[in-house]
Amino acid sequence: MPDLGYFVFLVADGAMAGSIYALVALAFVVVYKASRMMNFAVGEWTMLGARTAAAASYTFGLGLGGAVAAGCAGLVALALVFNRVVLRPLMGSSLLSLIMLTLGVGIFMRGAATVVFAGLPGRIASPFPVEPLVVGGVPLSIEKIVAAAFATVCIVALSWFFHGSRTGLALRAVASDQQVALAVGINLQRHFAITWALVGVLSVLAGTLWSFVSGGGFGIELLGLKVFPIVILGGLDSLPGTIIGAFVVGILESLVAGYVDPVVGGGFSHVASYLVLIATLFVRPWGFFGRPDVARV
Repeated sequence: MPDLGYFVFLVADGAMAGSIYALVALAFVVVYKASRMMNFAVGEWTMLGARTAAAASYTFGLGLGGAVAAGCAGLVALALVFNRVVLRPLMGSSLLSLIMLTLGVGIFMRGAATVVFAGLPGRIASPFPVEPLVVGGVPLSIEKIVAAAFATVCIVALSWFFHGSRTGLALRAVASDQQVALAVGINLQRHFAITWALVGVLSVLAGTLWSFVSGGGFGIELLGLKVFPIVILGGLDSLPGTIIGAFVVGILESLVAGYVDPVVGGGFSHVASYLVLIATLFVRPWGFFGRPDVARV
């Protein structure tokens, strides 16, 4: 493949991966925006979403749409129970306690999924052709194209939800100041439940799409490791910044994997985004699109 064609291929491949990264990162950001809580188990939620949809497809013979719908119903139910039974009693606890809670929940999810989904396939069978689509001499995976297109639609829909609906406006008010939101009549517990329901839906969609392009399985929880450079680069409280950060990380990893990994022996693409993250923290600790916390003294 010519050098320019190879470069275009790497950029396109990275952008398609970035669109799915964005879904996972948004599942992290919506929780942070609503409750200032960092969900470090986002990778495990994504893995569980993919496994639940795959199990529904295999057990009940559902097609892709039915399996995803069943997975969303299951993960939304789990998210609501988690919010009601686990999180609500701990509201007001220290940030460290909530971080340790999400880490513990992630470990529990891994162990429980190993038992519950034993003997079941790790992914939904792909309905898309295996042969790549050649565009301008650049071969592109049809699975990745479809996954990226659907992920983009989901991102646009979520952005509209936050900026164009009454519920989204209420969630933004909760994110801005919970006490003021409570004072004007916004039900905080109801909107926390909506936030975690969104996490359940995003987990199924992102996990299923990623299983198409990567083969899926229990390795999906490692997708959560991609989230932290993305949300810090974009800004923890910025949805547009998170989306842009996801595409930047996806393209960066693809370019490094294509040009640097063959030289150094492989593996550098997995840490490149973290090196960029460290450099960014020196310049803008709150991210390129985030806002610094300002306190009156």
